[in-house]
Amino acid sequence: MYDTSLVIDILEQIIEAIETVDERCAFAKCENDFMDTKYGQEKLDSICMKLIAVGESLKNIDHITDNQLLKNYPQIEWKKIKGIRDFISHHYFDLDAEVIFNICQENIKDLLLVLRQIKSDLSS
Repeated sequence: MYDTSLVIDILEQIIEAIETVDERCAFAKCENDFMDTKYGQEKLDSICMKLIAVGESLKNIDHITDNQLLKNYPQIEWKKIKGIRDFISHHYFDLDAEVIFNICQENIKDLLLVLRQIKSDLSS
């Protein structure tokens, strides 16, 4: 068995990071909003940093739980989330703002709901 309290602590950090991503994405109505101004570019940079941290933390949870926890929540494509961390880290200059915009628009809220559910399930 794994250290549930450690996993909950990591989940809390991830949830906080995802909430921050959601807040920082709120200004953008299209992907160009990330590229057309210095403000947008700074938001994009900060969002990418949070996504890197989220991906790394999810990898850590997989390691701690011997890949047993996240697979119980198949509605999220965990491999893709962890993969975006690698892509941003290793190919930042090839990053397309549209990819980050789409993540913000289509995935963040669902991810946040599932992370909160996992935390709740582990806390009970």
